[in-house]
Amino acid sequence: MNTMIDSGLVAEHNAKLQSNLDADYAALAGVLERRGQDIEKLTALAQTFAVAVPTWGAGTGGTRFARFPGVGEPRNIFEKLEDCAVINQLTRATPAVSPHFPWDKVSDTAALREIAEGYGLGFDAVNSNTFQDQLGQTHTYKHGSLTSQSAAVRAQAVEHNIECIELGRALGSKALTVWVGDGANFPGQHNLRGALERYLDSMRDIYGALPADWNIFIEHKLFEPAFYATTIADWGTSFACATTLGPKAKCLVDLGHHAPNTNIEMIVARLAQFGKLGGFHFNDSKYGDDDLDSGSINPFQLFLVFNELADAAEREGSTFNPAYMLDQSHNVTDPIESLMSSAVEVQRAFIQSALVDRAGLRHLQESNDVHASAQALKQAFRTDVSAILAMARLRSGAAIDPVACYRSTGYREARGVARPPKAGASSSGIV
Repeated sequence: MNTMIDSGLVAEHNAKLQSNLDADYAALAGVLERRGQDIEKLTALAQTFAVAVPTWGAGTGGTRFARFPGVGEPRNIFEKLEDCAVINQLTRATPAVSPHFPWDKVSDTAALREIAEGYGLGFDAVNSNTFQDQLGQTHTYKHGSLTSQSAAVRAQAVEHNIECIELGRALGSKALTVWVGDGANFPGQHNLRGALERYLDSMRDIYGALPADWNIFIEHKLFEPAFYATTIADWGTSFACATTLGPKAKCLVDLGHHAPNTNIEMIVARLAQFGKLGGFHFNDSKYGDDDLDSGSINPFQLFLVFNELADAAEREGSTFNPAYMLDQSHNVTDPIESLMSSAVEVQRAFIQSALVDRAGLRHLQESNDVHASAQALKQAFRTDVSAILAMARLRSGAAIDPVACYRSTGYREARGVARPPKAGASSSGIV
């Protein structure tokens, strides 16, 4: 497997930290043993965790006010794969990449797949883009794409999504994520029911093009750019559409796409209950769709989401397999550092949820012991599982401290020399 970071540098980094890690691991093992929990089983579980990295996340993001390009940011999909390879090498938690078309479209998909496999990377869900116009595009999406009043515009948007499916098949993907910014900025701008009818008509055509072993993920978002009424604005609309389309249509939950104070973990529970939970875009937010690093604002919410996922996994068994992906905009941080940190934080919530005694919790709930039930979750959340995550990385050949190791290698500085700014280059696309 090709690596972007010298494995000797990673080993040298780990050697400096291992004695302290061994001590921390032993101390935590004692704490968990007193609770009747096996740290070795938890560490092995941590080694199974995987979350996909978005290609656009490797570049510097932006806002509607400005974008400040970073040093050595990737200018094309091949350079994005290099950065994604670094993230996986140092965390061993991100073995798949989620591409976004048309930004990541290449003439030779077989070669792209081969390069990715050389880095030990596969491809997760592919993402379409009908929320902005592309150079040379025949019809504009200014007034909608899949919901447009124009049959020609809708046909163009459908064709693009079907092309994404074909590109995904060539890359080994098994799912298409569809998010549209369609909606209205003013009351009366369009007929609310009619827009959804047109959306469903368009999605039926896309659904019909899915291979037998594929899923389509419907992603909802409360607002922006349609500030008055977004056509697919909430999980209820997403659920209704997925149910209408068929069993291969599922709902995708982006943690930032909800109204403030929304009980996202309950939404997760509902979608899981009815077999329509397709997957996640993990990020964090304070006010809206902030796309901040996962766990940076509300780690308890992230834990509660995984608590529901652990419950669903226990109920459903191996058939329950939602897709996990990061979806963040790194406006002022090094994207590689943010994505590594986020992968670790999502993995942390995954392991913390495994600390919950589910049988014991059910007993407390059935006994209506409100306080003890809440404390059972709090105890798991408050447990610092950093030593488990670090040991899982060490045993997998990754870095004990991914960010510190990354900084010590000088990778970003070297990319700054190898990747001078290039006009018109595709870095992020999220602006």
